[in-house]
Amino acid sequence: MVDVLGYDVGGANTKAAFVSAKNGKLLNAEVAVEYFPVWKQPEKLASILLTLKQRLDARKLDGVGLTMTAELSDAYQTKREGVNQILGCVKQAFPDLPVYVLNTEAELESLDVANQEPLGVAAANWAATGWLVAQHLKNCVVVDVGSTSTSIIPIVNGQVVARGKTDLDKLICGELVYTGSLRTNVAAIVQSIPIRNGVAGVASELFALSGDIHIILGNITGKDYTSETADGRGKTVAEALARLARVVCADTEMLTRQEIINMAQYIYVKQIRQVAEGLTKVYSYAKSLGSGKVPVVVTGLGKNFIARKATELVSVDAIVDLGTLLPEKAVLATPAFGVALMTANKLEGETPK
Repeated sequence: MVDVLGYDVGGANTKAAFVSAKNGKLLNAEVAVEYFPVWKQPEKLASILLTLKQRLDARKLDGVGLTMTAELSDAYQTKREGVNQILGCVKQAFPDLPVYVLNTEAELESLDVANQEPLGVAAANWAATGWLVAQHLKNCVVVDVGSTSTSIIPIVNGQVVARGKTDLDKLICGELVYTGSLRTNVAAIVQSIPIRNGVAGVASELFALSGDIHIILGNITGKDYTSETADGRGKTVAEALARLARVVCADTEMLTRQEIINMAQYIYVKQIRQVAEGLTKVYSYAKSLGSGKVPVVVTGLGKNFIARKATELVSVDAIVDLGTLLPEKAVLATPAFGVALMTANKLEGETPK
């Protein structure tokens, strides 16, 4: 049996999964998420990793698996710098354990190799999700909606067949849609909003986030809203309504509650369509490569109110909730869970029988 910690180090959230496995079979799994905006104090990442280890009570470990997206943070001048600093923090936290880093080919490599080829492991967390789902479904497209962005991952004949390897390439081909459940600036979702028999342009300020839209509409609770708000105030519906009113340079004395709710509903529809547009491109590509049915697997924090709703706008063969294939807790930290299982499999393969 092996015990492994898998980490998904994001720019705003660091996620961890602690798994125990034997002969390729999962025996136990626990996950934890820590809101950690890496751009504020990047040097504290090592302590955050250890905090998550403690929260998961991972006392005995045989190895650590790692994937990341935090290298895109403006805490670093380049992705190369970001990757190398993140790898250094992991080595600092786990100096005596084997650490395996996921690359964009869905393969695990050593810390030394990752340091030598940093761009090969940058923003590779989608590959962990794809690998994980491919263990259960040989042909599908995965839609993983996190707090910040959405990954759309094609799987054909049990292999991840993503056309994009970098974030830039994935944005071009639709496999990355930079919209998420909590942290997306409303001004990045819409440029205008119908209101009072007219159409108002929106202020290009950080006045309201997608988390405000979803708390107003009841898609999430205050507990789900783990990131900071745009104005630093609370996460009640009333406070979210006030933030959203500012998007059209108004306030809750100028607009009625229903007018602001109508704004939220309009923005919500536009966000769903953003994801559906990316999914249309990727789904068509996946269908062209294989034969037979290709279901869409939904996962992540926004699996029901964004991923599923977007998929319903696209003509697909079926919709599958990843929570029906894996422990439900894994849904909120799918890349961390995936890289943990990959590492467990690798360690067992290297362990003499």
